Amino acid sequence: MMVGSKVDYDISKLYIPKDGKEDIDYQKSFSATLTIIVRDKDGKVIKKYKQKSHSPTANFIGLMIPLTWYNVTGNSWTFTTTSNTTFTYQPTLVSIGYGVTYPNNVSNYNTYIINIMVGSGSYSNPYSAYNLNAPITNGSGVGQLLYSSISTPTSITINGSQAYFIISQSYTNQSGGTINITEIGIILNLNISSSTTYKHTSGNVLVWYDVLSSPISVSNGQSIVIYYTFSVNA
Repeated sequence: MMVGSKVDYDISKLYIPKDGKEDIDYQKSFSATLTIIVRDKDGKVIKKYKQKSHSPTANFIGLMIPLTWYNVTGNSWTFTTTSNTTFTYQPTLVSIGYGVTYPNNVSNYNTYIINIMVGSGSYSNPYSAYNLNAPITNGSGVGQLLYSSISTPTSITINGSQAYFIISQSYTNQSGGTINITEIGIILNLNISSSTTYKHTSGNVLVWYDVLSSPISVSNGQSIVIYYTFSVNA
């Protein structure tokens, strides 16, 4: 089976029962949804799973804090990497000029999404998580899954009053046994650069983390695709 095949499954055209109770009294301005499609060795869909996603980590919060917070408080933010090392971000230091880099054709110091990591453990407090509790590594050995390259959009889709984008990744089980997935996280390669000292500090950081409401079992030869949908409503 070719790893990464059929990642473009059209999840928008499927009705997928949701595990969590829907909020019907108001329209959220921001929402995140986690969808999983499981296929057998012949590519036939055998399970469809969907739940609301609610779990940005402390690393994500640090990236979302506006510049005015740093200006007013003079504080910095400490990011913890998946290796449990730390580095500091403080964009208010004019003499240093810290900033977050983004992909471009000029510099090798880019910030980008590495993958959607899956695991077999869980955390009760996603905010403080810096890595998955029990990450499932990439490979075809015992307890491993073959990871395809992550698929990220080149633009944001506008549909009426809603704007959204979807990131996805596929995985194939060639380990010889069944693997149970209970946790999922988005790993970012975060690069902090200084415009004055030209120094760069980077690390792999967990920015989003979810514990599944029910485990997903992937038998040998089966494959799955995981979709994260992030949407904003006007």
